[in-house]
Amino acid sequence: MKKRIALILAAVLMLGLLASCAQTPASGGAGSGSGAAATPIRLVLDWTPNTNHTGLYVALENGYFAEEGLDVDIQQPPENGAEILLAAGNCEFAVSIQEGMGPAIAREAPLGIVAIAAIINHNTSGIMSLASAGIETPGDLAGKRFATWETPLVDAIIKNIVEADGGNFEDVIMIPNAAIDSIAAVQTEVDAAWIYYAWDGVAAELQGLDINYLDLGQINPTFDYYTPVLCTNTDYAEANPEIVKKFMKAVTRGYEYAMAEPDAAAQILLKHAPELDEELVVASQQYLATRYQAGGARWGEIDAERWGNFYAWMYDQGLLDSDIRDKGFTNEYLP
Repeated sequence: MKKRIALILAAVLMLGLLASCAQTPASGGAGSGSGAAATPIRLVLDWTPNTNHTGLYVALENGYFAEEGLDVDIQQPPENGAEILLAAGNCEFAVSIQEGMGPAIAREAPLGIVAIAAIINHNTSGIMSLASAGIETPGDLAGKRFATWETPLVDAIIKNIVEADGGNFEDVIMIPNAAIDSIAAVQTEVDAAWIYYAWDGVAAELQGLDINYLDLGQINPTFDYYTPVLCTNTDYAEANPEIVKKFMKAVTRGYEYAMAEPDAAAQILLKHAPELDEELVVASQQYLATRYQAGGARWGEIDAERWGNFYAWMYDQGLLDSDIRDKGFTNEYLP
């Protein structure tokens, strides 16, 4: 997450260049429409394929996109992330994160992107440490080594949770780490690292590690933000609302299948990303099956208050150029 935020901030500067480098939509994979009338769609991920993306691959493999007349090509992101490609019109949809979208849409010339679905209803990221490190509450991070990308947002969140728990943020030993294997790191280089539990937390469980986990959204509801989210280009959505609705109908079916049939969905993801560890994918998929929607009225719906509270906090911390608490998302395309 930390690396993604830093890359997004740097990549915003490249918008003008990329806008002049339009790409040609590629053909879809298994399950995509092959008829001449199918609408080509480019979907760019936020990271290499993982269980956050399973519903997208299910929609592709099971023909849900094809049934809507869409020929979808799922692409991996460039080094600087998908948001710039999306804003420049070089793809129609992308996976992003609320914390990374904020600076892009709060700037004086905002990027034309909007979140149209929450892939996971609650923030499943937090701080992992070995139980032997004794980090049972945020205040215990004081005096400990924390792996960081040194972004202002990470510093502000860690400062908030540590000091709210009676600790001194200045005592946290922030260790820059540019290419972190979180599980290996907490056993060697650092005492704690920021992880997505659905992947690294589950992996730690499979390895039999005794860990402590600080759930950010449980510690402070302000940090129960949306990560990841599915986005589209605002101009594209305005010009093609019915296509966006068809896309979201297919994607919703994909995630509903992943919730109902996690083991089968895991095998679909593995078919499209055979390099992944099967045991981890299956366990992670079982973990996320109850968390994609997690009590929401429907999969993908974004709560305006929760979305806005996080951006209001970012603005108050000087992390955003403008107050965008009511901007950057819509539920209008969900079925």
